[in-house]
Amino acid sequence: MTRTTTLTVNDEQGTIALATRLAAQLRAGDAVLLDGSLAAGKTFFIRALVRAMGSDEDVTSPTYTIANIYETPACPVLHVDAYRLKGAQEFYHLGLDDYFDAGVSLIEWGERVEGFFDAPLSIRIGFGDDDTSRSFTLTADSARWNDVLTELEAMS
Repeated sequence: MTRTTTLTVNDEQGTIALATRLAAQLRAGDAVLLDGSLAAGKTFFIRALVRAMGSDEDVTSPTYTIANIYETPACPVLHVDAYRLKGAQEFYHLGLDDYFDAGVSLIEWGERVEGFFDAPLSIRIGFGDDDTSRSFTLTADSARWNDVLTELEAMS
Protein backbone atom coordinates (compact mmCIF):
# COMPACT_ATOMS: atom_id res chain seq x y z
CA MET A 1 0.00 0.00 0.00
CA THR A 2 1.46 3.33 -1.05
CA ARG A 3 1.43 6.09 1.52
CA THR A 4 2.14 9.71 0.65
CA THR A 5 2.34 12.76 2.83
CA THR A 6 3.36 16.32 2.05
CA LEU A 7 5.02 18.54 4.63
CA THR A 8 5.80 22.22 4.16
CA VAL A 9 8.59 24.06 5.92
CA ASN A 10 8.95 27.83 5.97
CA ASP A 11 12.72 28.21 6.05
CA GLU A 12 16.08 26.49 6.35
CA GLN A 13 15.50 25.87 10.06
CA GLY A 14 12.34 23.95 9.15
CA THR A 15 14.32 21.86 6.67
CA ILE A 16 16.93 21.13 9.33
CA ALA A 17 14.19 20.16 11.82
CA LEU A 18 12.60 17.78 9.30
CA ALA A 19 15.98 16.20 8.45
CA THR A 20 16.74 15.83 12.16
CA ARG A 21 13.46 14.04 12.83
CA LEU A 22 14.00 11.72 9.89
CA ALA A 23 17.61 11.02 10.94
CA ALA A 24 16.39 9.78 14.32
CA GLN A 25 14.26 7.16 12.53
CA LEU A 26 16.85 5.84 10.06
CA ARG A 27 18.67 2.55 10.45
CA ALA A 28 21.14 0.45 8.51
CA GLY A 29 19.61 -0.91 5.31
CA ASP A 30 17.34 2.10 4.72
CA ALA A 31 17.34 3.85 1.36
CA VAL A 32 16.05 7.39 0.84
CA LEU A 33 15.63 8.61 -2.74
CA LEU A 34 15.54 12.39 -3.12
CA ASP A 35 14.30 14.28 -6.15
CA GLY A 36 13.56 17.87 -7.01
CA SER A 37 14.74 20.49 -9.45
CA LEU A 38 18.18 22.04 -9.33
CA ALA A 39 18.67 24.12 -6.17
CA ALA A 40 15.59 22.66 -4.49
CA GLY A 41 17.69 21.72 -1.47
CA LYS A 42 18.54 18.03 -1.83
CA THR A 43 22.14 18.40 -0.68
CA PHE A 44 21.15 20.88 2.06
CA PHE A 45 18.65 18.34 3.40
CA ILE A 46 21.22 15.53 3.27
CA ARG A 47 23.82 17.72 4.99
CA ALA A 48 21.38 18.40 7.85
CA LEU A 49 20.44 14.72 8.04
CA VAL A 50 24.06 13.50 8.17
CA ARG A 51 24.88 16.07 10.86
CA ALA A 52 21.84 14.96 12.86
CA MET A 53 23.14 11.39 12.65
CA GLY A 54 26.31 12.57 14.41
CA SER A 55 28.84 13.24 11.67
CA ASP A 56 30.83 16.46 11.53
CA GLU A 57 32.27 15.66 8.11
CA ASP A 58 31.95 18.22 5.31
CA VAL A 59 28.88 17.05 3.36
CA THR A 60 29.04 18.12 -0.27
CA SER A 61 27.21 17.07 -3.40
CA PRO A 62 29.00 14.13 -5.03
CA THR A 63 28.06 15.29 -8.53
CA TYR A 64 31.47 14.48 -9.97
CA THR A 65 32.69 11.83 -7.54
CA ILE A 66 29.27 10.07 -7.75
CA ALA A 67 29.44 8.85 -4.12
CA ASN A 68 30.59 10.04 -0.71
CA ILE A 69 30.59 7.97 2.47
CA TYR A 70 30.19 9.56 5.88
CA GLU A 71 30.83 7.80 9.17
CA THR A 72 28.25 8.28 11.91
CA PRO A 73 27.95 6.65 15.36
CA ALA A 74 24.98 4.55 14.18
CA CYS A 75 26.21 3.39 10.76
CA PRO A 76 27.89 4.64 7.58
CA VAL A 77 25.91 6.93 5.30
CA LEU A 78 26.28 6.47 1.55
CA HIS A 79 25.47 9.68 -0.35
CA VAL A 80 25.12 9.23 -4.11
CA ASP A 81 24.33 11.77 -6.79
CA ALA A 82 22.70 9.77 -9.59
CA TYR A 83 22.31 12.75 -11.94
CA ARG A 84 24.97 11.48 -14.36
CA LEU A 85 23.91 7.83 -14.18
CA LYS A 86 21.85 6.28 -16.94
CA GLY A 87 19.84 3.99 -14.69
CA ALA A 88 19.72 1.29 -12.03
CA GLN A 89 22.09 -1.00 -13.97
CA GLU A 90 24.84 1.63 -14.05
CA PHE A 91 24.17 2.34 -10.37
CA TYR A 92 24.65 -1.36 -9.60
CA HIS A 93 28.00 -1.37 -11.40
CA LEU A 94 29.38 1.29 -9.07
CA GLY A 95 30.13 -1.58 -6.69
CA LEU A 96 28.64 0.04 -3.61
CA ASP A 97 26.48 -2.92 -2.56
CA ASP A 98 28.40 -3.47 0.70
CA TYR A 99 26.98 -0.19 1.98
CA PHE A 100 23.32 -0.91 1.18
CA ASP A 101 22.75 -3.26 4.12
CA ALA A 102 25.47 -1.90 6.42
CA GLY A 103 24.45 1.74 6.20
CA VAL A 104 21.88 4.29 5.16
CA SER A 105 21.76 5.12 1.44
CA LEU A 106 20.81 8.68 0.46
CA ILE A 107 20.41 9.06 -3.30
CA GLU A 108 20.03 12.44 -5.00
CA TRP A 109 18.16 12.24 -8.31
CA GLY A 110 16.70 8.99 -7.01
CA GLU A 111 14.25 8.62 -9.90
CA ARG A 112 17.23 7.62 -12.05
CA VAL A 113 17.74 4.45 -9.97
CA GLU A 114 14.09 3.79 -9.21
CA GLY A 115 13.43 0.08 -8.90
CA PHE A 116 16.90 -0.70 -7.57
CA PHE A 117 15.91 -0.64 -3.88
CA ASP A 118 13.09 -2.87 -2.59
CA ALA A 119 11.52 -0.51 -0.05
CA PRO A 120 12.88 3.03 -0.30
CA LEU A 121 11.44 6.21 1.11
CA SER A 122 11.06 8.69 -1.75
CA ILE A 123 11.21 12.41 -1.05
CA ARG A 124 10.37 15.03 -3.66
CA ILE A 125 11.45 18.53 -2.67
CA GLY A 126 9.60 21.42 -4.24
CA PHE A 127 9.75 25.18 -3.96
CA GLY A 128 7.20 26.90 -1.77
CA ASP A 129 5.63 30.32 -2.17
CA ASP A 130 8.87 32.17 -1.49
CA ASP A 131 12.64 31.62 -1.74
CA THR A 132 13.00 29.84 1.59
CA SER A 133 9.91 27.63 1.95
CA ARG A 134 9.91 24.08 0.63
CA SER A 135 7.42 21.26 0.28
CA PHE A 136 8.53 17.70 0.98
CA THR A 137 6.37 14.97 -0.53
CA LEU A 138 7.28 11.66 1.08
CA THR A 139 6.12 8.42 -0.52
CA ALA A 140 6.65 4.83 0.61
CA ASP A 141 5.32 1.43 -0.44
CA SER A 142 6.50 -0.48 2.61
CA ALA A 143 5.25 -0.95 6.15
CA ARG A 144 8.81 -0.04 7.26
CA TRP A 145 8.00 3.62 6.72
CA ASN A 146 4.49 3.85 8.27
CA ASP A 147 5.66 4.83 11.76
CA VAL A 148 8.31 7.12 10.29
CA LEU A 149 5.76 9.02 8.22
CA THR A 150 3.40 9.23 11.20
CA GLU A 151 6.22 10.69 13.30
CA LEU A 152 7.08 13.24 10.62
CA GLU A 153 3.43 14.21 10.13
CA ALA A 154 3.21 14.98 13.85
CA MET A 155 5.82 17.68 13.22
CA SER A 156 3.47 19.77 11.12
